[in-house]
Amino acid sequence: MRDVKEYICENAERLDVFLAAQIGQTRSQVAALIKHECVWVDNKKVSRPGVKLKTNQNVRVEFPEAKQQKALDVDFDVEVLYEDEDILVINKPSGVTVHPAPSVKDATLVDWLKHKGIRLSTISGEERHGIVHRLDKGTSGTMVVAKNNEAHEFLSAQLQDKSMGRYYIAVVTPPLKDDITVIEGNIGRSANNRLKMSCGLEHSKSAKTMFKNLALSKDEKNQLIACKLFTGRTHQIRVHLETINRHILGDHIYGLSPKVDKSERILLHAYMIYFIHPTTKEKMFFQAGFDDIMQSALEKKFNMESLNEVMDTKYIIDSFTADP
Repeated sequence: MRDVKEYICENAERLDVFLAAQIGQTRSQVAALIKHECVWVDNKKVSRPGVKLKTNQNVRVEFPEAKQQKALDVDFDVEVLYEDEDILVINKPSGVTVHPAPSVKDATLVDWLKHKGIRLSTISGEERHGIVHRLDKGTSGTMVVAKNNEAHEFLSAQLQDKSMGRYYIAVVTPPLKDDITVIEGNIGRSANNRLKMSCGLEHSKSAKTMFKNLALSKDEKNQLIACKLFTGRTHQIRVHLETINRHILGDHIYGLSPKVDKSERILLHAYMIYFIHPTTKEKMFFQAGFDDIMQSALEKKFNMESLNEVMDTKYIIDSFTADP
């Protein structure tokens, strides 16, 4: 049975703009819903995303049911930090892509979710069932997955109003000069390399990142840092670090070449996530541990006894309390 939602347009605007704001999705995802005949305006099926809505018009969306597709072989497992009827909080492994795409040949996180028979929201479209936010393939750490459309809408709204967020841990080279570093610079797709994002491009989107120095490595060539995003752009942490000639170890797109940097994976981890539960409205907070590769890298490069204090969750959160 399809999940049906209805909305009333309060101000005249384009259909795709209106729906994107209502359900917390991109205009391209809304366009896909329209293409698949899932959207009605005043009980008339629409076929164009650019339809101009009038005040008080009724917009109905019938979200498609999750389809049973031929499952890919899932040869990995995912640590579950929390689960209830509405949400699933996980520690995504490094090397796992979040959702299917034409260029992705291996099993994804969405494939794992379906393989486990976990109920998922359908707002984001067939390839992105349950996915409210993403992590890059190489990045590990905390993610929250929506198990129904109501939870998906509520969590998506939190991404917009910043009541949901994450704190990241990374190892960079060379060390940052200051204890706190704030970078603001618009981010968009690079014109020279479609795999990369760049700062300062025309028609790019605003972005802000704050970095906190946590510890210097034994040889003083690397630094453990905490990162907080004030916006959620693709590759944001990596791009902003590149603007000040800093690079995350293991990042062979924005960082050093594999010949120089022998790291087995990018040393970037979504360490903590916080949000408000969509049903109970309880403030929730989760921390995800490191995998063996990242833990080993930290032990090799840093004095682990000195990391105990700076890796404390309260210490990291308090470091970002004051708005820069």
